[in-house]
Amino acid sequence: MKVIVVGNNHAGTAFVNNVTAMNKNVEVVSYEKSDNISFLACGIALWVGNVIKDPQGLFYANATDLQKKGITVNMKHEIIGVDYDAKNVTVKDLTSGKEFTDTYDKLVLATGSIPICPPIEGVDLEGVFFSKTYQQASDIINYAKLPHVKEVCVIGGGYIGIELVEAFHQLGKKIRLIEGTPEPLGSYFDPTFTDVVTSSLKNHQVHVNLDERVSQIKGDKKVSEITTDKGTYPADMVIIATGFRPNNTLYKGQLKTLENGALIVNKYLQTSDPDVYACGDCVAVLSNVMQGSDHIALATNAVRTGILCAANIVHPVREFDGVQGSNAIKVFDLNMASTGLSEIAAKKRGFQVLTNEVVDNARPEFMPTNAQVRVKVVYDATTRRLLGAQIQSTENHAETIHTFSLAIAKKMTIDELALTDFFFLPHYNKPVSWLTLVCLTAP
Repeated sequence: MKVIVVGNNHAGTAFVNNVTAMNKNVEVVSYEKSDNISFLACGIALWVGNVIKDPQGLFYANATDLQKKGITVNMKHEIIGVDYDAKNVTVKDLTSGKEFTDTYDKLVLATGSIPICPPIEGVDLEGVFFSKTYQQASDIINYAKLPHVKEVCVIGGGYIGIELVEAFHQLGKKIRLIEGTPEPLGSYFDPTFTDVVTSSLKNHQVHVNLDERVSQIKGDKKVSEITTDKGTYPADMVIIATGFRPNNTLYKGQLKTLENGALIVNKYLQTSDPDVYACGDCVAVLSNVMQGSDHIALATNAVRTGILCAANIVHPVREFDGVQGSNAIKVFDLNMASTGLSEIAAKKRGFQVLTNEVVDNARPEFMPTNAQVRVKVVYDATTRRLLGAQIQSTENHAETIHTFSLAIAKKMTIDELALTDFFFLPHYNKPVSWLTLVCLTAP
């Protein structure tokens, strides 16, 4: 059986890394349009901020190692068309410019996501960048080194934007963050958490412009200022971090998708064409919170779906257990994590919810060192099923979000989680820790 894989980043690499070990006598051919594979885009800000000196550490696989596993890896080859009825793909060799056709028995779409380009005049000016690929990251780093680049504007207050704000702060740049909604990180955290983020940004001399929309990027060939619906600001460099959308070019109108273009798959990662599987950011995964398909583009989900595609490519054998959308971010001295839905997101999705929020010391007050932890739970008002949780502290308690994630996956109620068996030791927590306190005191 011959399998063609379209794309070789997180999901595609996870697939080819596992498929031959899970399935004997499978021929795998991979096509990747860039000249690298498995780039960890989540490490771009660390590279930009000079925390990581050698970007090669952001690659966790290479073509040579995959070829040793029997995978045919074609770099700088772009699939420009798919005939789903004839089961073939049209490939363009980006080095020679030649085009050819290849056939498959099974096709794996790992086309990923692409940056959303807002309808702003001036996005093509010199000094305006998106942040997704290795080459884009390299271009950002090189441009930031130019002597005239002193003021940097980041458009978009999601994870990528906030991380880059901190990175440019570490480089000593003057930074302005422009976010179109009232809160940064509002897709993951509620206002009591994001207000702390805003204060931290301002305390680090970041200009924070919230609920403000960019209308134009101005300059004579290269960027010099930004105009919004509230003012005009100087900018020597602009990063557009307004989100990503599924890269649906190869399947738009041919396979079933959500409205945003994310492929709808079954529990075995098969699309509406049973011989076509999909994994990664182009897929609408099973959400255990929504109990249905949802587009949750995270590297962890990409790897997980890639491995499951590898297990199911010959015969469907391993069902996808779903995800909660667990995520985390470090913002200067703040360690934050969330899973499931925030209160605002849950209400937008039609849930009738109750919430509880607690701020408590991590350890008993008699301990010589301590730090406060802010934690919030969101749960169904009728069933009391846990729907989401958020954590914030100057200490690192982010991994505790895994406990809440597992509770959501197992459909636990807030009352069941409150009395779950957790250890106590003064070095680490209280007899009734903040994790259980937020559940025990929930109305």
